[in-house]
Amino acid sequence: MKLYTIRRRNAWKNASELETTASISARVGSEEMPNKVRWIRSYVVKEEDGTLGTVCIYQAVNLQAIREHAARVGMPANEITEVVNTVIIRDDPLTDAQAA
Repeated sequence: MKLYTIRRRNAWKNASELETTASISARVGSEEMPNKVRWIRSYVVKEEDGTLGTVCIYQAVNLQAIREHAARVGMPANEITEVVNTVIIRDDPLTDAQAA
């Protein structure tokens, strides 16, 4: 499998909508497409208009599998880019919510 970043812009009005979509996404990936896509992690970002977007890291057999997964879930995949290398300087820091 190859590694991809996926930018999902202005996709959710609030955290509740995002959580619902995340649950569906995890189920679709694990139950319907386990040999095609694997969700690794996502960074939730606040868009300029106040909506939420994400930058997601996925493994997939190809770009089409990423697009198929997004379509099955009903979420955007505005920009999909193959990752060619990873450089880790520091582990992701804990957010205030994670530390609590």
